[in-house]
Amino acid sequence: MSMNTQGRPTAPGEAADATHPTFTGNKALMIEEPLIYEIGRPDVTGVDLDDDAETETHLGGLERSADPDLPGLSEPETMRHYVRLSQKNYAIDAGLYPLGSCTMKHNPRLNEKMARLPGFADIHPLQPVSTVQGALALIDLLAEGLKELTGMPGIAMSPKAGAHGELCGMMAIKAALEARGDARAIVLVPESAHGTNPATAALLGYKVEAIAARDDGTVDVAAVKEKLSDQVAAIMLTNPNTCGLFERDIIEIAEAVHDAGAFFYCDGANLNAILGRVRPGDLGVDAMHINLHKTFSTPHGGGGPGAGPVVLSEALMPFAPLPWVVAPTSQGEGGHTLVEHVESAGGATPFGRMTAFHGQMGMFVRAASWMLSHGADGMRQAAEDAVLSANYIRASLQDLMSLPFGERPCMHEVLFDDSFLNDTGVTTLDFAKAMIDEGYHPMTMYFPLVVHGALLIEPTESESKASLDLFVATLRDLAMAASRGETGRFAEAPFHAPRRRLDETRAARQPVLRWTPPAPTEPEPKRDAAE
Repeated sequence: MSMNTQGRPTAPGEAADATHPTFTGNKALMIEEPLIYEIGRPDVTGVDLDDDAETETHLGGLERSADPDLPGLSEPETMRHYVRLSQKNYAIDAGLYPLGSCTMKHNPRLNEKMARLPGFADIHPLQPVSTVQGALALIDLLAEGLKELTGMPGIAMSPKAGAHGELCGMMAIKAALEARGDARAIVLVPESAHGTNPATAALLGYKVEAIAARDDGTVDVAAVKEKLSDQVAAIMLTNPNTCGLFERDIIEIAEAVHDAGAFFYCDGANLNAILGRVRPGDLGVDAMHINLHKTFSTPHGGGGPGAGPVVLSEALMPFAPLPWVVAPTSQGEGGHTLVEHVESAGGATPFGRMTAFHGQMGMFVRAASWMLSHGADGMRQAAEDAVLSANYIRASLQDLMSLPFGERPCMHEVLFDDSFLNDTGVTTLDFAKAMIDEGYHPMTMYFPLVVHGALLIEPTESESKASLDLFVATLRDLAMAASRGETGRFAEAPFHAPRRRLDETRAARQPVLRWTPPAPTEPEPKRDAAE
C-alpha cells in the first residue's frame, strides 16, 4: 500500500503526493485569504465622493487632517473577503458541533424571523414606556415562563450572559447576608462546577474553598457538611455537573447549606438536560442563572449579544437588581410599567443595577418564540432527546473509548478520558486535531479537570440519528486507527484545515494581535548593458 505525504494510506484513485502546491496557493474551494490590509489599496473605495463637495461640519475644528489608515476595496472585493473568511470557521449550520458543556444546538429560523419583526427589532430602550408595551409584555411573558419552568418565584432579566447572571445571583446573596448583618467570607465550589463559579465568588471578595469530587464524579454530602460553618455564605453547585452527571444528593446538600444559614447557588448552564423534568426550585435552589443561548436556542453571543436571566427564591427576591417589568393589574389597567428606582421598589431593597437597561431584546424574542413553539411537552421532549443523544454516543463508543465513571448513564453530555490512548503514541490533543480532518470541530478537551485527558461530548437534541451515527463511526475509526499505531495520521494533524497545527502554548503566552506592514524595500540600482 502506498503512502501519501501526510503519512496516511492513499485512498483509491488518490495520487501519492496529495499536497502538490498550486500556483495560487488555493486548494479547490479552500481559498488562501490574505489580510484585508494586504489586499487593500488606498486609491480604491466602494463609494465615490466629489473631492470638492461642500459639506457642513459639526466637528468644531476636530476634523481629520489626514486620511484614515483604512484598506481600500471595492464592494465585490469586500464581500468576497468576508465570505471567504466565514467559510474558514466551523459552525452549527455546517455540522454537528460536539463541544461539551456548550450546548451548540440548531437555532430555528422561525425565532430569527420573530426577532426581526417591527416593534421588536427597531425599538430603543430610551423610548417612552407607552410606546414599547408589546416589548415589555413579551419580557414579562418570558419571565413568567422561566419562573414556572424552574419553580422559582422571582427573576432578574437584565443580566447579559451566563457569567453576568452568576454575578447577579451572588450579588443578591451578598446583599441578603448584609441586610441581616451577617458578614460571611467563604464560598464553597465543587471541583465539578463550571470554571466561572470560583471566578465570580473571588470577584466579590469571597475566599473560595473547593470540594473534591468522589469516585463516581458527584459531590459528597459529607464533604459539604465538613466544610460548612457560620463563615460560609453560599455553595455554587452545577447540576447536572460538568461530568454530565446528575447530583443525586442535591436536596440533602441544599438542606445542609440552609441549616448553616448559607444560600444555595445553582449554575443553570446545564438546564437543557432537565427542562420540564426537574424544577430547580423544588431542589432547594436560591439562585440560578439561565443561559438562553444554551437551553432556549438563542444564538451564542461570540462576544456579542447574550442573555442570562437569574431566577431567585423568595428569600432573595427583594434584592433583585433594577429595573423590573411590572405587569398591569388583573383588570388590565395601566399597562406594563418599569421600576427604575429604589424609591419605587415597594419595600424591596434591590442591590442596584447590573446594566443600564432591562436586558437584550433580541435574545428575549428568540427565547420566547422557542418556548411558545415547543410548548410544555415539546420542551420536556427536547431535554429527553438531549439526554438520549448523549447516552446513545456513550453506548456506541464505550467498547473503544474509556468511561471514567463506569456504566452509570449520563445526562446531556458524555465524558470520556484518555486512558484508551495509553501506549498508542497518540495524545488527547492529537486525537482532537485528527477530528478536524474528518470535518468535525473537536469536543471539549481537558475539562473538567476531575479526570485526566477529558473528552467531553454534548450532541444536543437537534441532531438526527443519522448525524449521530456518522459521528460515532468517525470516532470509532479514529480510535481503532490509534490502537493500530497509525501515529502518522495524528501526530501532525490537521492536514486539510486552512492552517496546520499551531503552537497553542506560545499563542496563549505571546499573542501577536496586530499586523505590521512590511518595511518598504529599496529598488535595486539599474545596470547598464556593459555590466
